Amino acid sequence: MRFPRSSACRSFPDLDGDARHRRSTPSGRARCGRLGRVGAVSASLREPILDWYAEHNRDLPWRRPEATPWGILVSEIMLQQTPVARVLPVWTEWMERWPTPEALAKESPGEAVRHWGRLGYPRRALNLHACARAITTDHEGRVPSTYDELLALPGIGDYTAAAVASFAYGGSHAVLDTNVRRVLARAVRGEEYPPKAPTAAERRLAESLVPPVGAPRWAVAVMELGALVCTARAPRCERCPVTSRCAWRLAGRPAHDGPARQGQTYAGTDRQCRGRLLAVLREAHGPVPKQALDAVWADHVQRERALDGLLDDGLAETLPDGTYQLPS
Repeated sequence: MRFPRSSACRSFPDLDGDARHRRSTPSGRARCGRLGRVGAVSASLREPILDWYAEHNRDLPWRRPEATPWGILVSEIMLQQTPVARVLPVWTEWMERWPTPEALAKESPGEAVRHWGRLGYPRRALNLHACARAITTDHEGRVPSTYDELLALPGIGDYTAAAVASFAYGGSHAVLDTNVRRVLARAVRGEEYPPKAPTAAERRLAESLVPPVGAPRWAVAVMELGALVCTARAPRCERCPVTSRCAWRLAGRPAHDGPARQGQTYAGTDRQCRGRLLAVLREAHGPVPKQALDAVWADHVQRERALDGLLDDGLAETLPDGTYQLPS
């Protein structure tokens, strides 16, 4: 992740929209007052978090000055729902094998799935391969630099588009991943966890915090704080640089009062079954008979359902002779 000496400046919308109309009523004045207090508190978070990041950030290859926009895009897709420790070796191998989008685009989608290994959610490998082809065909092999162009790539959503535009090109965007959303929920809104899906209010808050200079560094600093200190299950408040002004801690760390948060299960699920079947295809380096797939999962109904899912998702394909292989 590179941080250019100069970042693009951007003006941000008022936290509460058309304030001129609302100031004409008492309720509008009260709302503006609340938003002003939120803005003042949130702005005071920047300096201590940036200072903390300067001392405690992890040395990750996609954050180094020599990291390419392609390497940053690959890292952002791999890091979705996957911890850094698992991503590092796969990212390193991937970049050695496919240092440019063109290099990956020349391979079959199946090779991308094969080298994705056990990172999980293997459709991301297909998305990355489709991105490589689109970048090669439509952008002359150069990862696009704008949010809108990135968002138009296959499988790229709001977060990834904002992250790549920021970290690879110094753009000024609100980068809202799970870690950032959790830090802002606690520090500013006084809530243990953010809503399941990002809301308009969260986005307005995040945009109000983006500094006019150094936006990419601010984004990664908040992200790092959420990953290392303000964690989901056991936040280390004693190590937090903004613990003295964190709204959640000052309120006594109230428990989450929204819908119950359930941890993901894996053992015995369709997802585990899919992983077993896909592992057979990855390791075979060629077509495999149906019996080879049947041997790795006992439950016939679940196995067939998982296999159908792999075929529907384009992660596997059937040959005329009834054998199976990775997508070609």
